[in-house]
Amino acid sequence: MNPLLADTTTTNSFLPMVSVVVPIYNGEADLPELIDCLLSQTYAKERVEYLIVDNNSSDRTLADLQKFAENCPITIRPLSQNQIQSSYAARNTGIRAAIGEIIAFTDADCRPQPQWLLSLIQPFVKQEVVIVAGEIIALPGNTLLEQYADRQETLSQKHTLAHSFCAYGQTANLAIRRIALEKAGLFRPYLTTGGDADICWRILQQNIGRLEFAPEAIVQHRHRTTLKELESQWRRYGRSNRYLHELHGVELMREITKGECGYRLLRWLLKEVPKEILKAIALKANLVDLFNTPIGLFTARARYSGQQDAKLPEQAKIIDWL
Repeated sequence: MNPLLADTTTTNSFLPMVSVVVPIYNGEADLPELIDCLLSQTYAKERVEYLIVDNNSSDRTLADLQKFAENCPITIRPLSQNQIQSSYAARNTGIRAAIGEIIAFTDADCRPQPQWLLSLIQPFVKQEVVIVAGEIIALPGNTLLEQYADRQETLSQKHTLAHSFCAYGQTANLAIRRIALEKAGLFRPYLTTGGDADICWRILQQNIGRLEFAPEAIVQHRHRTTLKELESQWRRYGRSNRYLHELHGVELMREITKGECGYRLLRWLLKEVPKEILKAIALKANLVDLFNTPIGLFTARARYSGQQDAKLPEQAKIIDWL
């Protein structure tokens, strides 16, 4: 038999039962597009359930979700977690209700592409694989900040997979074997950021199995469009640094001092700006090239500020179990 044909046959016949868990909070605007993306999945419909967990929304999210679930050609199970305001608590609610041997995760504001789930699940054909991370790319954006984040590939899993402490995948595009969750525990329900790294590291450090990257398993996600949103995003990254430092001993990022910041801005004004203006005149540069340095300094300082201000709550150390 042709080996290539054999591999294809094996891949096509590998269809374990999968439960996709999606936390949602005040996401009524995101629901129609999210449901369309789930309907477009090429994974066998009878082998997947979608557990969308409302996290105490104050809008019409839960009511709209229940309407979408009625008479839907795919299995959508609306759930609710209104005791703890945390996406990780909502994910735990979904995991507990799930029947799949593999639990996949994405977010309500993500847009999984049609081949997403099929590509994300295929690496699990190898028994030693217990975590699979797919790729996250940006939805098309026109603002300067969106273009900057796209250039930096801010959302890409390549950053988390290359983490200096230990690789991990973001829950916007992640799948985990149920048996690994049984052994290492679920998400920390009171944690508000950093839970994806924490759960992956607990699994990997217990040598339950290994992580694999599935680059063809793609979800799209929006970049931030305003400085306020961008600052909030990077402050959250800083809080995550602090929490993971306290939970796992991860090295904290160093501060960019005012002197260093001033020097880099002066260098930008005197050297980079004239250079980029000349390139722009020759149609070889754009605004992203021109403002790369100040935006980068802005995000770095926001991240450090979030790290400095954060303190891990005692409750956030609690791990939920199946």
